[in-house]
Amino acid sequence: MKFKLSLLSLILFISCNNTYSLTTENRDSLFAFNSPEMNKKYPFKAAVETFGLNLGVWAFDRYVMNENFAKITINTIRHNINYGFVWDNDQFSTNLFAHPYHGSLYFNTARSNGLSFWESAPYSLAGSLMWEFTAEREPAAINDLMATTLGGIALGEFTHRMSSLVLNDSKRGGERFLREFLGTLICPIRGLNRLINGDMWRVRHSYYKYHDYEKIPVKFSMGFGMRYLADDNHMFKGEYNPYINLKAVYGDPLDKEDNSPYDYFTANVSLGLSLNQPLINKINLLGRIWGTNVKESSEMNISFGIFQHFNYYDSEAVLHNSENIPYKISEAASVGPGMIYKLPRYNSMLGLQQSIYISAVLLGGSLSDYYNVIDRNYNMGSGYSLKNDTDIDFGRYGNFSLNVSLLNIFTWKGYENKDLNTTNPLYLNAQGDKGNVMLAIINPQINLNLNNNIKANIEASYFVRKSHYSYKEDVSYKTFETRLGLIYQF
Repeated sequence: MKFKLSLLSLILFISCNNTYSLTTENRDSLFAFNSPEMNKKYPFKAAVETFGLNLGVWAFDRYVMNENFAKITINTIRHNINYGFVWDNDQFSTNLFAHPYHGSLYFNTARSNGLSFWESAPYSLAGSLMWEFTAEREPAAINDLMATTLGGIALGEFTHRMSSLVLNDSKRGGERFLREFLGTLICPIRGLNRLINGDMWRVRHSYYKYHDYEKIPVKFSMGFGMRYLADDNHMFKGEYNPYINLKAVYGDPLDKEDNSPYDYFTANVSLGLSLNQPLINKINLLGRIWGTNVKESSEMNISFGIFQHFNYYDSEAVLHNSENIPYKISEAASVGPGMIYKLPRYNSMLGLQQSIYISAVLLGGSLSDYYNVIDRNYNMGSGYSLKNDTDIDFGRYGNFSLNVSLLNIFTWKGYENKDLNTTNPLYLNAQGDKGNVMLAIINPQINLNLNNNIKANIEASYFVRKSHYSYKEDVSYKTFETRLGLIYQF
C-alpha cells in the first residue's frame, strides 16, 4: 500500500514538474503564432483568393440569381472605368454593413495567409476596386469603396482575432468539430484556408493554441432578453422584440507591452429576433490602432491612442403604429485619438474607468426625411464624432456604465439642380439631401450580479436627431428603447 502511494506521489510530482516546464521554459511552443511554419506569408495566394472570392460572388449573382447588374461585358467595364465614381442608392444594410463585411473577407484572405494587419489592409482596397469597376454594370460607388476598405479592415481584424479564441489544434472528436465550426462561422475565409491546408483536422502537440489569455485577457459575455422600441418617443406605443447581445473586451487598454493594432478592442453586437425588425440591430466596434501610456502611478493610469470606430444602428417602423422609422445611424469609416484613464479602487470596492474619443468620420449615414431613391432613404456624408464612456464598478454588487455619442455628419453633395423625373437614378450621384445632421445617443446601463457568472441587465438608449436641410424644412426627432435581460459572463 505504501508502495502504491509512493508511486502515485511520484507520478503527481512528475506531472506537476511537466506542467511547470510547459508554463515557463517551453511556454512559447504552445502558441501557433510562434510556429515557424505558420509564420510563413503567402501574398500571392491571398491575391488569388481575393480574385476568386469576387469571381465566385459574381457568378452566383449572374447565373444563380440572374441579377441584371451582374450581366457585365467588356463595354460595361470600359464604361465604368471611364465614367468614374458616383454615390449609389443601395439600401442601408447593403451599403453600411454588407459591404464592410465583404471587405472583411478580402482582408482575411491575407490575414489567414500569414500577412500582418498593415499588410492585409491593401487587399480590402484592391478587392473593392476590382468589384466596383468590373463585376457590376452599375457605375462604381465611392461610398462602397470607403465602406468596404475601412469598414472591412475593422470587421476583418475583429473576426480574425475572435476566431483565434476558439481554435485549438490539440483537440479531437466532437470538441474539435465544434471549435472548427465556430471558428469558420466567425471568420469564413480563415476556415476555408484551414480546410484547404488540412489544418482543420491536423492534431498538433506543439504550437496548437491560437491565443494567449495570460498575455491578452479577454472578457466575453452573452445576454438575452426583451427590448421595447418606442414609436415616435411614446411610452406605451411601441413594440417588444426579443434580442441576443454579444459583448467582448479584448486586451487591457493600460497594458504598455501590447501595442499592435487591435491588441485592445471592444465589441458589442445586438441581434433582433423579430421579423419586423432587422436581424442586425447594432454593432459597436472600437479598435486601438496605436497606443502609449502617458502616466502610471498609484493614483491614476492614463493611456493615449489612435482608435478606429465602426458603429451601426438599424431599425424599421414599429408594427401597427406610425410609419416613422426610429433610427438608421452609421459610422462606417472613422478614426481619431482617444484617452482612457482608470482610477484606483476606493475602499477596495468602487472602481472608475473613463474613455474619451474624438474622430474624423470619413463615411457616415443617417435617416433622411425626404430622400427616397431606389432603395435608399438615408443621407451619407462625412464629419466628426465625440464619445464619452464611463464605467463604475461596484465590486461584488455589479456595475453602472454611461455611454454617450455625438455625431455630426455633413451631406455635401445634394441633388437640388437635378430633375429626379428625368435623371437616371443610377447616375444621380448624390450623397442625399444637402445639409447636416446632429445625432446623439445616450446609453445608461446597470448590471446587477446574481452570482459569479450571471447578471441582471437593465439599460436604455435615447436617440436624438436634428437634421438641417439646405433646401427643405428642418426636422427634429427623438425616440428611445429599453432593454431588460440576463447576461452570462464567460
